[in-house]
Amino acid sequence: MRSHMNVHSSKYKCTECGKCFGSKQGLTLHSRIHSGEKSFECTVCGKRFTYSASLVVHSRIHSGQKSYKCHECHKTFSSVGDLNRHMRVHTGDKPYKCSLCDKSFSQSSHLNTHKRYAHSNRRPYDCRWCGMLFKSSEVLKQHVYTHTGAKPYTCRHCSACFTQYGQHKSHLLKSHDEGTWFTCHICEKKFTCGEILKIHIRRHEGVKPYVCRDCLKAFCTTTELKHHAVKHSDAKLFCCGLCAKDFKYKHSVPKHFKRCAVKLGFSDVQCLQSIYECVC
Repeated sequence: MRSHMNVHSSKYKCTECGKCFGSKQGLTLHSRIHSGEKSFECTVCGKRFTYSASLVVHSRIHSGQKSYKCHECHKTFSSVGDLNRHMRVHTGDKPYKCSLCDKSFSQSSHLNTHKRYAHSNRRPYDCRWCGMLFKSSEVLKQHVYTHTGAKPYTCRHCSACFTQYGQHKSHLLKSHDEGTWFTCHICEKKFTCGEILKIHIRRHEGVKPYVCRDCLKAFCTTTELKHHAVKHSDAKLFCCGLCAKDFKYKHSVPKHFKRCAVKLGFSDVQCLQSIYECVC
């Protein structure tokens, strides 16, 4: 405790974030976070790291060394941090609570993802093909496949290809019985994804945690709430790609687009519409 208290009165203070350290060496190591300096390089794959300890942990990926074992299910891990995060699966511990709603998470990365998707309108990632904006690079990556036609996920059993990992996982379960089904304890319906099962159970139990601030109507999912919120807004977020007419609802666009294409004299209306829907 006394050693720790010295940190707060230390003269070694980071000028970037104000964090204090007990030694000059500690401050020097910390400053690499702000400078972006990564002096330690993996000799196998070339990936670089800020700290030597991070390189040591990373090297276990190549060596296959997994020294940390779960006493519950005997699964092994390459670092004690990975083991500690895994143990929350068994304990149910969710120490990372969202400050904006009542949701809690077992990992800090899951909390950050939740805040970005559920509580932020910021979309920093844009598609170079059509200009659409996205909240994460991973969602953008999945979206780009609709333009390129790429199907990076290949079934090892029948060589079927898929654009999204979720489609691949679902195929393995349904066609080859590979993986784990998530079964509803009320009606025994099976799901390929645990999150979808949680939403399904909410409908059985009548739980609707997402409430509209304008009319207090409640919904099971954030998606349903967002669709409902459009009723209270004058914003028109969807438009026709031919005449630029704006629409409040996405489902209003296809019918208009078809009429618009005929009016403007396009011969292959169906082909044109399928391309437009792929982009939008």
